[in-house]
Amino acid sequence: MKWYLHVLKNYANFNGRAQRKELWMFILFNMIFGLAAIFLDNGMGFTFGASGYGFLYSIYALAVFIPGLAVTVRRLHDVGKSGWFYLIIFIPIIGAIWLLVLMCTIGEYDENEYGPNPADIELGTEMQ
Repeated sequence: MKWYLHVLKNYANFNGRAQRKELWMFILFNMIFGLAAIFLDNGMGFTFGASGYGFLYSIYALAVFIPGLAVTVRRLHDVGKSGWFYLIIFIPIIGAIWLLVLMCTIGEYDENEYGPNPADIELGTEMQ
């Protein structure tokens, strides 16, 4: 939960780097809260037609869109790619697979052009 809150606190920070754990924990909790919103929408009858999505889910999805984009860009920075590399997702099938591989790849160990290694910062061993 601390990683989810960390992403929300840095909701519009597109600078720096993010560890794999930060991204994947955000995705995990995002899915849990999204499913809870969908169940609440369906339980209270707030759905839009037969889609299964409703008012609560729509508000939640809009609220976490920018934080999700920001953590993905920071994750791309961790593997040494520009944030604009996120646009690869628009290449059918191959783009999504390539982005998934990048999100699962271990970040660069040393400082890169986007900042110091976030694992070093978390452990308090950042070189000065």
